[in-house]
Amino acid sequence: MSRRRAAADDAVEREAEELYREILRRAPEHRIEPTLDRVASLMTLLGDPQHSFRTVHVTGTNGKTSTARMIERLIRETGLRTGLLTSPHLHTVRERMVIDGEPITPARFVETWRDIEPYVAMVDERLEAEGQNRLNFFEVLTALGYAAFADAPVDVAVVEVGMGGEWDSTNTIDAEVAVFAPISRDHERWLGHGLDEIATVKAGIIKQLDPPQVVVTAEQPEAAAAVIAERARQRGARLVAEGVQVEVANRVVAVGGQLIDLRGTGGLYTEIFLPLHGAHQAHNALLALTAVEQLFGGGALDGSVVEAAFADVTSPGRLELVRSSPTVLVDAAHNPGGAEALVDALDEAFAFSRLVGVVGVMGDKDAEAILSVLEPVLPEIVVTQASIDRAMPADELAVIARDVFDEDRVHVEASLPEAVALAADLAEQGDDDRIGSGTGVIVVGSVILAAEVRALFGRDRQDETKG
Repeated sequence: MSRRRAAADDAVEREAEELYREILRRAPEHRIEPTLDRVASLMTLLGDPQHSFRTVHVTGTNGKTSTARMIERLIRETGLRTGLLTSPHLHTVRERMVIDGEPITPARFVETWRDIEPYVAMVDERLEAEGQNRLNFFEVLTALGYAAFADAPVDVAVVEVGMGGEWDSTNTIDAEVAVFAPISRDHERWLGHGLDEIATVKAGIIKQLDPPQVVVTAEQPEAAAAVIAERARQRGARLVAEGVQVEVANRVVAVGGQLIDLRGTGGLYTEIFLPLHGAHQAHNALLALTAVEQLFGGGALDGSVVEAAFADVTSPGRLELVRSSPTVLVDAAHNPGGAEALVDALDEAFAFSRLVGVVGVMGDKDAEAILSVLEPVLPEIVVTQASIDRAMPADELAVIARDVFDEDRVHVEASLPEAVALAADLAEQGDDDRIGSGTGVIVVGSVILAAEVRALFGRDRQDETKG
């Protein structure tokens, strides 16, 4: 690459980063305006780009991102051009808008923003004249993603709900397939406290369409399952449920992941290698397979497509090994349900004699419940915090941790690098052989924390190299 070309690329990347910072000045994505009207008005001005491609919509509480990534990879393996819209991102906002398996380029990010910027300004002006806040961060990024997909153009977009479903900014699409990952309690301030309330908001992605929409759901708590089934009935959608029409028929732990047998609507797929750990990922794979079968009419997918796609699946920050010596794992679990899946996967896939945790959570999360799930498997923890304002201060989290763990099992280190180093020392100090055999560190508590640990060990740079 010539120096001139490299300089031009650097300039575009800087411009993309400046535009991202500009968008960040808007209300953050966790500051929700529970209505679709605002973003829908922007999409109308843009010519409704979200209707120019087929869509699969993914909601739930845990597993949404992994499931969406699997769906996209399966569809791409069939030869169709794909878009993938997920949130939040780990290292760059461009990860949220993936075209054909790659984050959109800085140049495409800049070009798309320049295209939609005048229309964003028009909606902002109208909202402010009505005494409302201007479009928030997530509303703008959703519109930007849909515009980029239409411009590419993609054949199919796989879209992960940001929060809930009914009034989520992504819900301006009319998805052929609506996918429900497991539902549990999270974001209760916005979604409600009961599982029926939470499921009702999430079921807002089920729509009356012609031809009828297909709803694919994981096994759910009874209250959530009833809401999804009733909404599907009301909207004339066809329901495909795990444990009824489809199932994980078998799974065996394997080196680097697991071998799974999946019974979809099109038949039984056997000995599929999935390079991810944990039963929850096998169930995510079942959802993904079933969703893609339904997108293509419900029949069987080509076995070679399924094998190649699943073997190539990645899920950064989800029980990911970021360092081998000492062993450091990172997981983005940020609610009790995610922590439970993590604990089960650790027990199944790893043989640690001693595992020390580094834990940091966001201020609006149920820290006590998360810690209670982790307590039986972590002899000691180091409490820390991510480097953003929303993070619960380490000292505050430590007070909660000491109520869950014995006081002498809790250590506090606000600096994440020092917290990881302390945890590694504690793991080896407790090892009977004093050689570090079977010891490790697990960093858990939030997506932001996972991203910062990945960056600490250079995983973000490896991602760029692979891209």
